[in-house]
Amino acid sequence: MKKKIIISVTNDLVTDMRVHKVALTLLKLDYKILLVGWQFKNSKEINRPYECKRFKLLFNKGVLFYAEYNFRLFLFLLLKKTDVFLSNDLDSLLANFLASKIKKTKLVYDSHEYFTEVPELVNRKRTQKIWLSLEKFILPKIKYSYTVCRSIADIYKEKYGIEMQVVRNIPICDSQKLLKKNSSKKTKIIIYQGAVNVGRGIELVVESMQYLDNHVFWIIGGGDIFDDIKKMVTDLKIENKVKMFGKLPFDELKKYTMQADIGISLEENLGLNYYYALPNKLFDYIHAEIPILASPFPEMKRIIDKYNIGEYILNRNPKELAEQFNEILQNTDKLNLWKDNVKTAHNQLCWQNEEKVLMTLF
Repeated sequence: MKKKIIISVTNDLVTDMRVHKVALTLLKLDYKILLVGWQFKNSKEINRPYECKRFKLLFNKGVLFYAEYNFRLFLFLLLKKTDVFLSNDLDSLLANFLASKIKKTKLVYDSHEYFTEVPELVNRKRTQKIWLSLEKFILPKIKYSYTVCRSIADIYKEKYGIEMQVVRNIPICDSQKLLKKNSSKKTKIIIYQGAVNVGRGIELVVESMQYLDNHVFWIIGGGDIFDDIKKMVTDLKIENKVKMFGKLPFDELKKYTMQADIGISLEENLGLNYYYALPNKLFDYIHAEIPILASPFPEMKRIIDKYNIGEYILNRNPKELAEQFNEILQNTDKLNLWKDNVKTAHNQLCWQNEEKVLMTLF
């Protein structure tokens, strides 16, 4: 008989490629999977090779959202017969932990980020303290866990004495041929994909577009400051230079990424979560075989330096950033070198290699 696993996360499942890849790996291990998330008003339909369940909630944000989601999840887990619970991030952990204790069910924890150091919490000390208390209460009791990079695993080991495995959020290598880019085209595409939240450097790039001709900035994703960015683009009268796509399903996203000339990951140092970030988008850019302009933070630097596939922002001034974009995208020799190197990185950085850690753990 197949073992059953319930995977839970507090998003609507549509764009969460990490959770989907983990589920596909568990299918290979012959698990029967139920993925649980949250459905909001404009959530798109999903079609997966495993069962999915999305809660419709009364509250969409803040403490009431997390309380309602965890309460609903806790009751749901109690009533479902399963062999393993897999909790994704601290905001789904309480329900999983309590249900696992009551039902004596194995619990695995996947930490997608250094949750208590996200910018949304760093400046809200009271709220941060609540999450820290929850983390301190549960994490030392977790036997099976993994996270997205070595830096975060080391922090948790130092704080709580736990040995987290590292499973980076690397895309699946497939046989799909990349579309050839027309490198001689006049308009150069700069792309950002991911959460449109504070501290991601998005506003800075938008401002820099005022000083660039024949460049366009694509923003793919949604988040807290999406409407603010839209207004900023209108106020600066640069609608012809910035295109905002909103959220795209991950099976569509790559088609857009492949058309870009450079990908950005310009996080600000707004807390240790950003400083030690190893963002999904970094690997998405690599798999689209485009070079990267990033912040010089440890985990991103480790990848970019190892493969020599990009460079780092020199100055967080819009005019000087525009000059840097212009210099990079006009420098054919530099771009050709990075493009050759990124092909090597693409071939080596595959989920098929990364998932071996998961297979061993499960």
